[in-house]
Amino acid sequence: MNANIIQARPDFAAIAQWIPHGSSVLDLGCGDGSLLRYLRETREVKGYGVEISDANIAACIANNVNVIQNDLESGLAVFENAAFDFVILSQTLQATRHTEALMKEILRVGNEGIVSFPNFGYWKNRLQVLRGNMPISRDMPYQWYDTPNVHLCTLHDFEMLCATHQVKILARHVMSGLRSVRVLPNWRGSSAVYRFKREPA
Repeated sequence: MNANIIQARPDFAAIAQWIPHGSSVLDLGCGDGSLLRYLRETREVKGYGVEISDANIAACIANNVNVIQNDLESGLAVFENAAFDFVILSQTLQATRHTEALMKEILRVGNEGIVSFPNFGYWKNRLQVLRGNMPISRDMPYQWYDTPNVHLCTLHDFEMLCATHQVKILARHVMSGLRSVRVLPNWRGSSAVYRFKREPA
């Protein structure tokens, strides 16, 4: 199962490498629970997923994942401050409407946050825009009229958001498919994973 899931979601391995064994994790917009299942099997984590879709709730239960049905846009008031070691937002950041508020909630509920998202600055995306079309790719596989993405961003955009809101970036992993990208990441990386925490007051 793990090899197949990494082929489909290379960000899972990048996320797992930052999470110590036995950590407590909250996975926001957890989908079918695949990430939490992967982390349970590889890192022995304990935690919950948050998901709104009825079908995905059923899939989480089938994956033996603890899940709470809730809309991320309404906040995380059901969770206490620092309730989790890590709060993860995997390939969901670009689909949130209130991104700033959610970032604050991530760092209220978790000691650290991890997000992954498609990089709109990837050269193939830029080329499609230059040709007059909205990008369609493995990381953004939607037509402009049916996409759930409302806030696409580049690596630079996300880093500016963090700098503006006193969020310290601890680590970054940029990828093109399964391959790590270190040179010209905002140009050559199709997706990225960031680990961060709140700057001390």
